[in-house]
Parts: sequence; structure tokens; C-alpha cells
Amino acid sequence: MGPKKSNYLVVVSYDAFSKDNWEMASRLPNLSKLIKNGAYSTQLTSVYPTLTYVVHTTMVTGVYPDKHGIYHNNPFQPFEKEAEQRWFWYKKEIKVPAIYDCLKKHHLKSAGILWPVTGRTAINYNLPEIRAIKKESQVLKILRNGSPLYCLSLEKKFGRFRKGFKQPYLDNFTTMCAVETIIKKKPNLLLMHLIDLDDAKHQHGIDSPAVKKAIIRMDKRLGDVIQAVEKAGIKEDTTFLVLGDHGQINVRYKVKLNALLKEKGLIFEENGKMQWRAYIQGAGGAAYLHLRENDSEAEKMAVAILNQAIRKDCYGIQRLYNRKELDRYHADRSVAYMLEAKIGYCFDDDLDGPVVDILKTSKDGQATHGYLPDKPDKSDYRCVFVASGAGIKSNYQLGDIEMVDIAPTMAMILGIDFYNGDGRPLKEIFQDETS
Repeated sequence: MGPKKSNYLVVVSYDAFSKDNWEMASRLPNLSKLIKNGAYSTQLTSVYPTLTYVVHTTMVTGVYPDKHGIYHNNPFQPFEKEAEQRWFWYKKEIKVPAIYDCLKKHHLKSAGILWPVTGRTAINYNLPEIRAIKKESQVLKILRNGSPLYCLSLEKKFGRFRKGFKQPYLDNFTTMCAVETIIKKKPNLLLMHLIDLDDAKHQHGIDSPAVKKAIIRMDKRLGDVIQAVEKAGIKEDTTFLVLGDHGQINVRYKVKLNALLKEKGLIFEENGKMQWRAYIQGAGGAAYLHLRENDSEAEKMAVAILNQAIRKDCYGIQRLYNRKELDRYHADRSVAYMLEAKIGYCFDDDLDGPVVDILKTSKDGQATHGYLPDKPDKSDYRCVFVASGAGIKSNYQLGDIEMVDIAPTMAMILGIDFYNGDGRPLKEIFQDETS
């Protein structure tokens, strides 16, 4: 690794920030300033499935899901209600090193604020994204899995501004925490995750007034972070990365394919408990087909059921991918098949209600993600990327880049050694480098 480009790196993940938001967002005061003084792309390709925890793990590891092991937001938990499912909250579940693991040997400090899959990490100042389920205490869960004194100090100072997970209060709280951390701690790497835009799209659809308001709030928060860097006296030695993890697509129908498997006896009740030989784990616009190990009969039956469903337009299945095809998308190797939904459809695990459910949406609609990162006929589903600040070329437009390129680029900015993953450092964005 060559010499560092700057001493401080601030990474702002705008969840669901995609190409269709670029025209508006790029004209707002703070992001436009970073673009003018930086490099940018509207052709950032995500990973499959395009789920938040899958993508954020790729961002910090530089490898695809088939290597890092976070294949979904949730581990596989058949028949468990969605609200009660645990998520991939803990760093131990990632199979490879993350960028923040490498900072310590270089005597650099890191901070993480609601960054996914960071419970019990090597991050110095860590407020992990983690949620209490069943009868757990939210406060105790954060303290056990984050940096206790750091989390307590933030809660004491800013907790009154948060209203659970409601927006815009949660992202306002995250931004206050980031500002405080930059000024008081000056971490060499700050990772922050903002969710307001993602929530607005899920609840109101991608073209709604709520989305436009969230984009404006995002820019204000970005301005607060930039001002904090200036107040800390590190502006000339700081690089910003601002990026999205996935787009969203408007949906009208939720499809519960497990009901079809149940009809054919692949999901059944035995001794008062639900059992399965084949099971669909929904991932929004995609889904995994899980099969009992060494049950070739169940595999044959399930594939036949799904192929028959594909021939009926009502189920909204665009494609059933086999393992060879999934290798091309670097999807997790624990499953042999995945389903891709047509635009307007999404998949769900639930067994209750009709197989195809018309979603009860707000007046503007509803949206989701999980689909192929290069979804056909949906080019604005791709993500956007901005790098700005110390050592970055001004107003430089990048072409196609990959989510696996983000971690090696972070490493190059901070001048630290990082293992050879699936991506490359974006050398062309730096003033002293050639492509």
C-alpha cells in the first residue's frame, strides 16, 4: 500500500440512495459542493441480493456475499415471525476481515454509528445498529455489543431527540452523534448509516413527496457533518465518501410461495410443530429456496412447483436461478436456487393469507429492494457514489464501478494494508494517481 491520501475518512451511507435520486440530490447545497470538489459515479453496481446488511458488509470487506457470508439481513429462521427474527448483528458472523479490523495495527482510530453487522467489533467508538427482540432491553443490548461508555455518553446527550426507530428523528440522532464524535474523538475512519430515505421509499414509493423531503433532510445532515469536520480543524486532511447501497422499486403485490410448497407437502405439521423439506426465504425482490440436506426428492418437487408457477403471470416470478447462474452473481453458496421477482412484485415467507396479496399502500405507493443489482429495464436502480476532499480530483466523473471497490478505496485513502479482495482501489479519483 502506498502513502495515505488523508488522515481522516468520513463514510456516509445513504441507505437506498440511487441513480433516480441523483438529479435532485446533486443540486442541493452540500452534496453539490462535494461533487464540485470531488469524483462521482451514478453507475455503482451493488451485490445480490440488494439487501442492506449484505451490501454494507461488502462495502467494508471488499468481497462478494459468497465470501463474506452475510447473505441476507436475517439468518434463516423458518416459521419465525419477521418482527421476532434476529438479524446478522454481530461481526463474528462475517467470514473475512473488515476495513476497521486493519486500523488498529496502523495505530488509527475508528468509529461506527448504526453501521450494520458491527456488534462486538474492533471499532474504537461503536454504536452498533442492533435491535431488541422479544423481551430484551434495547439499552442493555447496545451496551453489551457496542462501546459502553461511548454509547452512554451519546444517549445522555442526544437520546431525548430520538423516538425509537421513527424518522426523521433516528437519522437526526445519528447525525448529532457523528458531529459529536468528529469534534471530540477525531476518528481516522467514521462509518455512519442513515436510513431516512430507505424508510420513505418503503412506506410511500420511490416518487413520493416523502422521498423528496427525505433527500432534502439528507443534505442538511451532510452539511452538519461537513461543518463538524471544519470545527474539528481537520478539513484539509479529510476525505468524504457518500454512497448508496441499493435502489428501490415500486411494488403492488406480495407473493407467498411457501403456500405452494405446503400444498404439495413440502411444508407440513408434525407433532404440533411446523416442519419443512423446502422453504422460501423472502428477500424483497429476490428469494432463497432452502432445501433439506440430501433430500433430492424435495429438490425435484420444489423446482417443478416453482417452474410451474413461473408460467403463471400472477405469481410475478421473473426467473429461477440455479447454482451455476448464481455463481455469476457471487451469491452465497449455501443455497442452490434463488428467485427473482418481476417489477411490481416482492416475495414473503408468510404462510397466512392468499398466495398473492395486494399490498395496502399509502396514497403514494410502496417500494422495496433485494432485486438483481443490474435489474433489466431498471437502470436507475443502480447506486451513486461521491468521493471528495483531500487528494481527490475535482468534478471528475467515473463510469461503472462496483460495491467491492469501496473497501480497497478506503484502504488506499488511509494508506493501510488490506487483503486482496474482489474489488480494486479507485486510483483514478486521486490527483496524484493515474487510472
